[in-house]
Amino acid sequence: MSLRTTRAWRGFAACTALVLAGSALAGCSADGRETVRFTFSKREAIEFMTAVVDEYNAAQDDVRVEIDTSGVDVVSASFVRGNPPDLMLANYNYEIARFVQRCALTDLSGTDAAAAVRDDLQPLMDQYGTCEGRVSALPYSVMAASVIYNKEIFDELGLEVPQTWSELIEVCEQLEAAGVTPFYATFKDDWTVGQGWYDYSVGGSLDVLSFFDELAAEGVDVGPDSAVSFEEDFAEPTDRMVELSSTYVNDDAPSRGYGDGNLAFANGEAGMYLQGPWAFGEIAKTAPDLELGTFPLPMTEDPGDLAVRVNMDLAAMIPEGSRHQEAARDFLEFLYLPENIEAYNTSQLGFAPTTDAAPPDDPRIAGMIPYYDSGAVYQGPSVLVPRTMPIFNYSQAIVLGADADATLRTMDADWARIAFRAPVTNDETKESSR
Repeated sequence: MSLRTTRAWRGFAACTALVLAGSALAGCSADGRETVRFTFSKREAIEFMTAVVDEYNAAQDDVRVEIDTSGVDVVSASFVRGNPPDLMLANYNYEIARFVQRCALTDLSGTDAAAAVRDDLQPLMDQYGTCEGRVSALPYSVMAASVIYNKEIFDELGLEVPQTWSELIEVCEQLEAAGVTPFYATFKDDWTVGQGWYDYSVGGSLDVLSFFDELAAEGVDVGPDSAVSFEEDFAEPTDRMVELSSTYVNDDAPSRGYGDGNLAFANGEAGMYLQGPWAFGEIAKTAPDLELGTFPLPMTEDPGDLAVRVNMDLAAMIPEGSRHQEAARDFLEFLYLPENIEAYNTSQLGFAPTTDAAPPDDPRIAGMIPYYDSGAVYQGPSVLVPRTMPIFNYSQAIVLGADADATLRTMDADWARIAFRAPVTNDETKESSR
């Protein structure tokens, strides 16, 4: 008898026993198959993932996967109630990683899926904390973001993609001289400032991974006398962000939002745009044939410092509280089959985290491939702090004229206060309590 057949028989027997006992038919489908509740948080990809679930359900008779798209808040509440989902595929951030920090997720290190994931991505996963001895989450989709530029404008003006800060300023000056706005900015929406201007400026200037590791070690001692601090280490990149955002953007930037930026950039109103690949689809609605490309924002005079911003757009996790862990692992392995994980990432303009995945073939993101392949990546500093630290608001205030030094000092004070309030148990290191 096969593993799946054995599991199906046990599931059917368990369901039958529950019926005879007059209990609720929890965890069983109408045909006796074991039911796996699968939460998926990326709304724009629900149609794609639903098709994957349907294919899995049709391919075997032992397990039935039910997709749940209710969102992270509902998932968090289910952990509190002791009824978490059986498998999670969710954006990997501080809200999700607290489950890792509390060792509330099972160890996935023995799966084929884990064996297929690139080793150099693990430090980025660990930035949110760890549970000692476990691989609690596996990356499923890596989203890379950098400067989007209008290739047609660059070619018309004979501009080369800049690789240093001085080359970037020269490109801006040449665009202005030709009557073209260098950067289209959308300061009305704070997240566009945080994800783009703030993240690219900091990530292009310093080692984000090392900085946050050292910041975590400082904990409550972060401040003017600490080894690292926002005020000290972010001062130069913030100054350069202000130089760009106050000199080389559209005059109406404070009143323009994300939708305005996509439309304006599609209409050729600027040479560059600090947005991620999610903007391509919106731009294409107006200008489907517009030739676009990407490159990392240069913030130093050393091309070796160039790197692209990434985030673990989706990570797979199986909670300890799942009553169907074996079945959930079976579906996990299905998700990580090359034909599934690579097709998903192609559909979302993401990068597959597996070692043997082919690079994306979309020319719009081709400029980021060499950096991703060589590991020249960083996670955006805006996502490496808890939600209680309003980094989007702070970065928006700076580009709108707030005192940068005072804002960075406030960020230090916020970090110290959060570190003071964070619980530290015998099972948690200082980093995991971030």
